[in-house]
Parts: sequence; C-alpha cells; structure tokens
Amino acid sequence: MKACPSCDPCPLRDPPAPDRGRRQGLAAFSLSLALTALGAVTPRPAQAATVLRKAWPKGRPTPAVDLPLLGGGRWTLAGARGEAVLLHFWATWCEPCREELPQLAAMARRERARGLQLMAVDYRESASTVRSFLAPLGLDLPVALDDEGAVAKAFEARVFPCTVGIDRAGRARFQLMGAVDWAGTEGQAVVDELLRA
Repeated sequence: MKACPSCDPCPLRDPPAPDRGRRQGLAAFSLSLALTALGAVTPRPAQAATVLRKAWPKGRPTPAVDLPLLGGGRWTLAGARGEAVLLHFWATWCEPCREELPQLAAMARRERARGLQLMAVDYRESASTVRSFLAPLGLDLPVALDDEGAVAKAFEARVFPCTVGIDRAGRARFQLMGAVDWAGTEGQAVVDELLRA
C-alpha cells in the first residue's frame, strides 16, 4: 500500500503486510469494502495541512494506559502522574508521522525540564519494524507498542498522527488530529497550554 500524501493525516488502518502479490491486495481491498458496507468505522484523512482539535468530553474518564516499551519494560499513564503528557499515536507507514517525529522529539527534549513527557505510541507494528524505521533516523524518543490497537481505540485515535494532551493530574484535555508544527508557534502554544493546565 502507498503511504498517505505528506500533506494529509493518515487514516487509521492495519499495518501493511509484505507484498505477496495481486490476489492479497485485491482480497484486502474487498475486505475493506465489505467492512465499510457493514458500517464499520472507516477513518478519513482530514483536509490538507489542517490540524483538527477536539476537546476531551467533560465527565469522560481518561483511559488507562499500560504498554510495553520498545526498549523493554512497560509504561503506564498512572506512573506519569505529576507531569504533563503528550500521548502521540503514529505508525511507520504514515508519511505525516514520519515528517513530524523529528520535530516532536526535539520539542520533547527542549520541554522535559518544564515537566513535559512524550510517549510515542506505535500502532500495531512489530518491535523489529519500529526499530528498523527509527535506527537510520537517530531519533531519541520513548516508544510504546500498542500491539492490539486497544489504546488507540480507547482514545479514539482515528487519524494519524493523533496527539492527546494529558494534564499533570492524569486527565485528558484535548486531541489533535493531524501533524502539528512542533518547531513553531503552533506547537509551542499547545505545550504551554498543557503545562499551565
């Protein structure tokens, strides 16, 4: 499957399987059409160069997060209490995610001393796929593996990249769908708002 155009967020989908011929591609396409016809949620990309912001619904609890880390061990949202968290959902097949990750990693390093924690949550890909993708980029960022996609589903991350802002008390505040300019004023405003919450 081709990656999304770099100007659009990527619709949520399963990770690509190795190319095994035209029949598998047609079977996957047919299955996708069947699921759509049956009313399954089919995420759509947002308009080009747009970031859609959605406030977290008042009274709706923040889902628990307990995921394996790429380097070993586990990460829990409860363990991050006291720090503001950017929970960033992404995948290696998502072109806007690829472009956004270096900015996101630099911003997280810059804001760490102010109490901001970044957790990049990879959607349904193997540890080896994620390692192979990150190695040549030399990115220094914490990565958790959402093997089953359950955490992305709990946070309703339907478009990638998707970033959820969580305050120091562990409450989700907002969701950003689409790539944010983390090196510019847009990203800085998001970080400042979350650290003040």
